[in-house]
Amino acid sequence: MSYPDRKIQLRKHDGDWAAGFHAMASPCVALTSGVDKTQTRKIAKLITKEVWRIQDKYSRYDPQSTLSRINSRAGTPTRVDTETARLLDTAKQLYAASNRGFDITSGVLRKAWYFDGSDSLPEPAEVETLMHKVGWDKIQWQSPMLHLRENMEIDFGGIGKEYAADAALERVRAQHQSPMLINLGGDICVSGPRQNQQPWLIGVENPGHPGTGNKVIELSSGALATSGTSHRFVRKNGMTYGHILDPRTGWPVVDAPLSVTVAAPTCSEAGMWATLAMLQGALAETFLRQESGRQHWVKRCPPPH
Repeated sequence: MSYPDRKIQLRKHDGDWAAGFHAMASPCVALTSGVDKTQTRKIAKLITKEVWRIQDKYSRYDPQSTLSRINSRAGTPTRVDTETARLLDTAKQLYAASNRGFDITSGVLRKAWYFDGSDSLPEPAEVETLMHKVGWDKIQWQSPMLHLRENMEIDFGGIGKEYAADAALERVRAQHQSPMLINLGGDICVSGPRQNQQPWLIGVENPGHPGTGNKVIELSSGALATSGTSHRFVRKNGMTYGHILDPRTGWPVVDAPLSVTVAAPTCSEAGMWATLAMLQGALAETFLRQESGRQHWVKRCPPPH
């Protein structure tokens, strides 16, 4: 496939360089500290090469992708490669840890839900029909063999960006020791502190609180990941339905926060905790305090006046 939008745009950022690009339906950026424009471009090329590789491999829009080929063989056992096997193992662990709330077979529900800010809700019967195609427990996974039932499919969208951020950072670290930050649509990891041991300053959106600006988080190591519902939703009869769907019901998670941000050693771990917390709905904060042991920030709608 041809990708005319795959460009890297460099600009100055607080005295250093930022490389902007687009991946996984998100605006992305790579920041460096203490290196020149030429070095930044080299680092950005390594990052984008890895991120776009993962995007292409697991794109549901490309009929030639590894993911599409797996889904096209539903009903037949399929041998998967080592990287895909690792992602499937992660998905299995998340399915168990979330009490079936995280399920990579639930992507088919997008055929009923369009979180475009409108008031369009699907008919319950439409959701129920799709639910027959949802359920990790309906597939057989014994590495390296995957057997999907006919008409079922998998989608790594729930873990793909975080995995790509970690993989890109690992790839670059093998060749460059320069301080860097990778931001894939809000999923962020850093190689360490900035030049002179200064932390990276991360602005986390404060949804639902107009005029209050962003919360600034200092990050010297590890990663941040955010899961949120503030930009994708349906609003009907005074109720807002966020885009985080519960695979056990086919409907949006009840009382889900506007956003959950978690800090962890890797972007994949941070994303796991953020997602699991969103699935807890009203109990998100309690869940993170009791279970994660990670620093976190939870935003909810402001109380009515």
